[in-house]
Amino acid sequence: MARRKKKKKSRGLLYTLLVVVLACLSYEPLTRALHVDPVRSLPAGNIPAAPAALKEGDYLLPAPLKSIPEKILVRRGYTVSYNMEHNLPNWVAWELTPEKLVERESRTDKFLPDPDLPEEKAVTTDDYKRSGWDRGHMCPAADNRWHWRAMQESFYMTNICPQHHNLNRGDWKELEDACRDWAAKEGKIYIVCGPILYNQKHKTIGREHRITVPEAFFKVILCPGSTPPKAIGFLYKNTAGNHPLDSYVNSVDQVERITGIDFFPALPDEVEERVEAEYDLSLWPME
Repeated sequence: MARRKKKKKSRGLLYTLLVVVLACLSYEPLTRALHVDPVRSLPAGNIPAAPAALKEGDYLLPAPLKSIPEKILVRRGYTVSYNMEHNLPNWVAWELTPEKLVERESRTDKFLPDPDLPEEKAVTTDDYKRSGWDRGHMCPAADNRWHWRAMQESFYMTNICPQHHNLNRGDWKELEDACRDWAAKEGKIYIVCGPILYNQKHKTIGREHRITVPEAFFKVILCPGSTPPKAIGFLYKNTAGNHPLDSYVNSVDQVERITGIDFFPALPDEVEERVEAEYDLSLWPME
């Protein structure tokens, strides 16, 4: 009897080891099979669930544009909808978190033609020389110091617009600084910004490539993790100015009406309607 128990015990141990080995071998293929890559997603990942607001796995890029040329380019730190007719981004979208505020990389200041465009179509920094306009970042270099590739790609010319020097170094920069404060406090925010072209004859610059000079710029910001979720919009004329932040505040709805862009379409309708209608800067305190 003692010998049979020992044999039965050994056989049970063998079965257990076999099950463990099979589980280990099947784990990686199983997880790989279950993983689904989103077709249109911000590079940094999905949005955490917020009470009565977002479903896990939603990605908050603007809706596809209608009757406007766009080429979607996904970068390490942002996604851009690029308009090859005007040689400008239609919009640039990115996620900003406290982890991305860690300054691991120095600013490169090396503006580069976009390697994903045909060489003959890619704007270069020479197109801006002696134009009188700054090479204005849409997704700021300072939001991309967390990774060397993110920093490098922030200087691709598809992320750049002709911007008034005073605006670029002044009020626009103040909003960029405010966004970093909000990301540090809120934990995660989503930002979309870009140029505004009014229905008029536009100025252009460029040596080899004609670049349209925007008449204005927009920026919209969503904080899905706050309770309740909140959003706010800003509009800036592409001119000199020195005004407080509340001079530029607008609702996301108003920015949508002006740009024709549908921001944050993945939000549930009732949440989208509420957050895009409000524009209360007091909900966005700064240091």
